[in-house]
Amino acid sequence: MSTAILTGQPVPGSSIEGDLRSLGFDVRVAADAAEAETLLAGVPGEERVALVDARFVGHVHALRLGLTDPRFPLAAIPGAVTAQPAGRQALTRAMARENSAGGGTTLVDSLADRILTALDADGADVHRPELGSLVATVPADPQARNEARQAVADVDDEAVRLKSAVKSRDGFFTTYCISPYSRYIARWCARRGLTPNQVTTASLLTALIAAGCAATGTRGGFVAAGVLLIASFVLDCTDGQLARYSLQYSTLGAWLDATFDRAKEYAYYAGLALGAARGGDDVWALALGAMVLQTCRHVVDFSFNEANHDATANTSPTAALSDKLDSVGWTVWVRRMIVLPIGERWAMIAVLTAATTPRITFYALLIGCAFAATYTTAGRVLRSLTRKARRTDRAAGALADLADSGPLAQGVAEALKKPARRLPGFATPAVALLGGVAVVAVAAITGFGGPWPIVAALAYALTSGLAVARPLKGALDWLVPPFLRAAEYGTVLVLAARADVNGALPAAFGLVGAVAYHHYDTVYRIRGNAGAPPAWLVRSIGGHEGRTLLVTVLAALLTASQFTVALTALAVAVALVVLVESIRFWVSAGAPAVHDEGEPA
Repeated sequence: MSTAILTGQPVPGSSIEGDLRSLGFDVRVAADAAEAETLLAGVPGEERVALVDARFVGHVHALRLGLTDPRFPLAAIPGAVTAQPAGRQALTRAMARENSAGGGTTLVDSLADRILTALDADGADVHRPELGSLVATVPADPQARNEARQAVADVDDEAVRLKSAVKSRDGFFTTYCISPYSRYIARWCARRGLTPNQVTTASLLTALIAAGCAATGTRGGFVAAGVLLIASFVLDCTDGQLARYSLQYSTLGAWLDATFDRAKEYAYYAGLALGAARGGDDVWALALGAMVLQTCRHVVDFSFNEANHDATANTSPTAALSDKLDSVGWTVWVRRMIVLPIGERWAMIAVLTAATTPRITFYALLIGCAFAATYTTAGRVLRSLTRKARRTDRAAGALADLADSGPLAQGVAEALKKPARRLPGFATPAVALLGGVAVVAVAAITGFGGPWPIVAALAYALTSGLAVARPLKGALDWLVPPFLRAAEYGTVLVLAARADVNGALPAAFGLVGAVAYHHYDTVYRIRGNAGAPPAWLVRSIGGHEGRTLLVTVLAALLTASQFTVALTALAVAVALVVLVESIRFWVSAGAPAVHDEGEPA
């Protein structure tokens, strides 16, 4: 139970007590500052507590946004301030100071606003939600109160709440084909007590059923798969809208939200590949290629954003042009659509699954994603080359964590730290690219089972270590993690294809899926300011260069059939280790509640 302490002179006919109770607060009334401090001290430390001026006039949703959002230790709107356990000490300290200064007299001005001023003076991080057209005020006189009440009546609180449930930046398909009705599904779910986690789980189950339908290999199964994939996406939009509508953010929800989209999409790829195989068409290489390309696209997004989100002097003529284009309506939607975000991508996959074959679906997906990756990466390279920015140690650390370097690369980096400082700025991504291209090319050119891929993998370990030997603060250093991802995943794909036996590519699909999960998990930990996964986890699964070397060694020492078994075992081992650690982290009390409100994935 949360507790709200009403302070100030009560107003006859005010609905504030009822509004607070409707939001789950136990309401207590304080006659003066001294009593408010006493009541504050009596609230258990593990509970949320709010100070609200009894004269407050405003929308219920304004109170909801200001007082119930679980993501912020301290939050405030005019006339109200709240603290969760993490912010309780700061609130108590500010209350004690104000009570001492005011001498415990009857409250005339707003105690909540004075407390907020004291928190700001202490340097406390107080969240102030954007209210837009919502009203939240403490009127000074009866005339102002009447005007405030009229302003409340003029704005539809529920309409604003529904509108704010939709992500502010989304793709064309999601904005115009899904959100106009999915927000009402979210409200329906909220009124029946359903949680975002339950809707997220329903979305996952729907997508898995869709994958199962695709795996039947029949036309009816493909049609059902396409319909269910769209239904899964509707639920995927609904869970986030439900979280925003009812402010039901949670640590577990953050983990589900961060991982299930990829699990759904890649499981569907596998279902399509299985369905094609039933019809005599082997498209596992295309399915794995689509997963590799999509994952590398995401790593480009993550790396670029981490490298630049807190950079100083972060200006660029290219970025200025992009901002100018965003002011022209039609260009905004064209630019959002050509990057093939999740809505457009899933709609394309669903329609092509129902109307064509898995091979055509994968061809279209690969072409679309390749174009989108080229467009976005080229634009970001231009921005980086024309941007005069000083990148921070935090950004360099995030890129190093995204690199996922294991013991081999770290040892090389330590040994080459001094020589690396003398390399030109462009050398870091160039070295990573050349080493990655070499190991994939050698694996593709030489026959399965030869020693040369091992040599190339050893050289790759050296180049990848050299690439991270100095802080990744260069203009294009954000390209290092995606180059390393492409090298590792590409090597596994090529060697499995060269094995040319049944089961090799599905086993490779499983291994890349397990490793990709680890890389996505790393991203969302960094986004939540929780740091990278523990060093023991990275060491235990070898780092990207260790896994690449291991796969080449297995290909050289084993027969093609034995190699398939080894890939399967490796996939299971990596999946178990990373999943157990990931689940432990995301359901622990200290894990951050990260919810993606940025670019459409």
